[in-house]
Amino acid sequence: MQFHILTLFPEMVENGLKTSILGRAVDRGLIGVHAVNIRDYTADRHGRVDDYPYGGGAGMLMQAQPVYDAFCALQEQSAKKAPLQEQGAKKAPLRVIYLTPQGRVFDQKMAEELAKEEELVFLCGHYEGIDERVLEEIVTDQVSIGDYVLTGGELPAMVMIDAISRMVPGVLKNEESGETESFRGDLLEYPQYTRPEVWRDKAVPAVLLSGDHAKVEKWRLEQSIDRTRQRRPDLYERYDLPGRALDYLKQERLLHRDMIEDIRRRQAQVLAVLSDGVLLQDKRTGIYMVTARNRDAGERLLSMTDPDGAVFCCHQKFLMQSVADRFHKTRINECFQTVYTKKTPLPEEKTDICRIFPLGEGDLDLVCEHYHTLADRETLAGLLREGSIFAASVCEEGKAQIAGFIGTHAEGGMGLLEVFPPFRRRKIGQALVSFLINRTLEKGWTPYGQIFTDNEPSLKLQEKLGMRLCPGTLYWIS
Repeated sequence: MQFHILTLFPEMVENGLKTSILGRAVDRGLIGVHAVNIRDYTADRHGRVDDYPYGGGAGMLMQAQPVYDAFCALQEQSAKKAPLQEQGAKKAPLRVIYLTPQGRVFDQKMAEELAKEEELVFLCGHYEGIDERVLEEIVTDQVSIGDYVLTGGELPAMVMIDAISRMVPGVLKNEESGETESFRGDLLEYPQYTRPEVWRDKAVPAVLLSGDHAKVEKWRLEQSIDRTRQRRPDLYERYDLPGRALDYLKQERLLHRDMIEDIRRRQAQVLAVLSDGVLLQDKRTGIYMVTARNRDAGERLLSMTDPDGAVFCCHQKFLMQSVADRFHKTRINECFQTVYTKKTPLPEEKTDICRIFPLGEGDLDLVCEHYHTLADRETLAGLLREGSIFAASVCEEGKAQIAGFIGTHAEGGMGLLEVFPPFRRRKIGQALVSFLINRTLEKGWTPYGQIFTDNEPSLKLQEKLGMRLCPGTLYWIS
């Protein structure tokens, strides 16, 4: 990986980056450090690269032309050094990072992202900054290493290069150490110890001397969690959001089964976990799922959503009212939630009642003709492509006819149950629901469904099959 630094002080960055671990990486050809002196490209015979800012103000400003010419020369050199197979081909533009307090704050995630690049250019400003026009011309990223001001961009560039280099394979002797140290997974690193076992009456924790690797790993995780909680509460807030969300949701498992399943099926983006509430967004549909113990927590969670065109599933009535009032949503559907809490499959109906098979996208018109609730044509087409809708076929007068269908909604709930009028009261609905419950169990998931409060027949059918009715109601708002 090649690092290029556009700077007024090349010796500063070269001396700092060509020692210790990074120096060894340079010697082994794992990384390259190339400092370009911007002063070499000024037309001023005294080597000046700065001038007074238009409009007045304190300090001097670096001029656009020397910076631009230095970059163009670097770009040309980079193109010449490209592999032979790339010569003549259009080379991808260089990624140019301008170090400025106004930029996106650098973190471990960004270090990992930038380590995937083959080349990076760092532009180091000085004085009061650089003429905006050249920044617009060549810069792709503006990055800050913190909310404070330094005399120039060289130190931030060196900090970033050090952090990025650690992610380059082979730079560190222990391949895992670049990934397991501080800030991995939003946890700070655990405390570490070396010989002697006792120093100034302080002993190494006994677990580290036990030789039990499982206990050591458990201790280290506990220490990391505790240290993060105490020293960096901002990081701790982000730590293990799915796990913390589940801890909250499992306090009322039935009420929150839809949210629990969304996390378990890895479809949930956990947006927030408060002491009094949780906010999820289903990755496939964009639906917000929200629960809270009080209105204040609910308002805090709702403030983190983007309401434009969004659909909300609220687990409390006051949340429904807040969404309707705050975002001017008018379409509200109240539902019961049912959950199959047993682990044993249901006995499926005999094959002489009906044959159950998946429908395909070619059956879209049939499904749209009979199902008119919530889901639009595009959504139904997607479910058919995935094989998530199943039909029941019966034989009438020697001819197979579709008698109804059932499916799994994109966010995971069972639904779409329709039995066509000529085939009702023949246990076809029961056969379809039993089939889908068992199919969901086969995947290791917990079957659940959401039924409009005025759909008494469907509610009675699910209760008959052993699905438990959750306390309270849910509200779908769009």
